[in-house]
Amino acid sequence: MEGATHVSHLARAPGRPGGRRPGRPLRGFGSLAGDGDFDPLFNGKDLTGWKTVLPGKSDPDKTFQVKDGVIVVTGNPNGYFHTDKSYKNYVLLLDWKYKRPDNLDDDEKFGGNSGILVHIQGEHKIWPRCMEVQGMNREFGRTFPVGQVKNDFKFDAAALKKARNKVGEWNTAEITCKDGTITTKVNGVEVCTGNSELTEGPFGLQSEGAEIHFKNIKIKVLD
Repeated sequence: MEGATHVSHLARAPGRPGGRRPGRPLRGFGSLAGDGDFDPLFNGKDLTGWKTVLPGKSDPDKTFQVKDGVIVVTGNPNGYFHTDKSYKNYVLLLDWKYKRPDNLDDDEKFGGNSGILVHIQGEHKIWPRCMEVQGMNREFGRTFPVGQVKNDFKFDAAALKKARNKVGEWNTAEITCKDGTITTKVNGVEVCTGNSELTEGPFGLQSEGAEIHFKNIKIKVLD
C-alpha cells in the first residue's frame, strides 16, 4: 500500500507532561545512570519535530493524537510518525502501553501490534526499508528486517514474558543503536540483540491495528 507523507504538529491545548504512577519503581531505567543526559523528542503537547506517513488522504489528526502529555495512536489506518532528523548511534527511551480490551482475560491472547522502525531508508512509505523493533505485545523487542536487509538477531521470549507488565500498564523500552548493532530492553531487561547492515536513518513509531500510547520519548546521542 502506498503512503503519502503528511507533516502535522497536531497542536492541542497544552497538557501536563506524561508522568509515572507515584510509588512505582522506574524499572526501565535500571541499566542507566539516569536520564539526565537524554534530550526529549516529544514536548508533551504536539508532534513538533515529527512527520506522519499514512495512506492516501488519511487525516493524521484522527490517527495520532496528543492527550494529557501522551501520544495516543489509534491503530487505524496503518502508518507511522517519524523523526524529522536522522540518527546513527544513540539510546532511545520511551514508555508504551496498549489500551486494555474490556473483555481480555488472558494477556497471552492479546494481539495488539505496533513497532519501532529503526534506520529508515529511502522513500517514506508503508512500509519503508528499515529494521523493525517489534511492538507487538507478545513479542516486543524482536528485531527483524522490513525489505531486503542482511541481519542476525537473537530474541529472548522468556525474558520478555517476565519483564513485561500487564496489558494496559506502562512499560519502558530502551533501544541502543551502535554501528549497526541494535539491543532492546523492556523494563531494564534485555530481550533482543543483534546486528544489521543498516547503521543510520530516522526512526518511527507505528500505527498498526491496535490503540497504543507513547510518552517520555527521549534520546541520548552516542559518540
